Amino acid sequence: MNRSTKAFAVLAAVACLSGCGNSSEVDTIIAQRDPSSSAAVTSSDYSAPTKSPDQLGGAVSPDSLSNGEFDIDLTQLSSTMVYSQVYDMVYKSDDYVGKSVRVKGPFSYFKDPDTGKEYFAVLITDATACCSQGMEFVLDGDFSYPDDYPEQGTEITVTGKFNYYKEDQFTYCQLTGAKMSV
Repeated sequence: MNRSTKAFAVLAAVACLSGCGNSSEVDTIIAQRDPSSSAAVTSSDYSAPTKSPDQLGGAVSPDSLSNGEFDIDLTQLSSTMVYSQVYDMVYKSDDYVGKSVRVKGPFSYFKDPDTGKEYFAVLITDATACCSQGMEFVLDGDFSYPDDYPEQGTEITVTGKFNYYKEDQFTYCQLTGAKMSV
């Protein structure tokens, strides 16, 4: 990837992640990941972050997010860091496969009218609650909707092993062997 293509990719990522609010924490993450791109993400429109990545809620490396019980505990991160971390999980999925993950948020359910397939997810929102992404989960055991699930929008905590799959041109993250608590 040449320098201008890399700069464009970084700017596109910043635009996607910062369109909904303060981007200073995202800028720190991107600069940490690719120091050569820091000039592309630095702007006079906002000041440089004054906190280290550790003070922001954790680094983005899957190996550095462990709390001892879970490899990645998204419940311990700020809303901006959670959104950024999930973004990294989607785009660098191979780095996270098999990691134990804990996430918290509103329960969501969708049934595809064409295939009849059911999808269960915990929603992850950014700091301003304008942008959200679902983390799909597959419970460990035999459960049926709606009997064994809470009402949509109920705050839940889900733990499971990270996995992903591709459907059409999209990558979807999921937690398998999951356990859910309300």
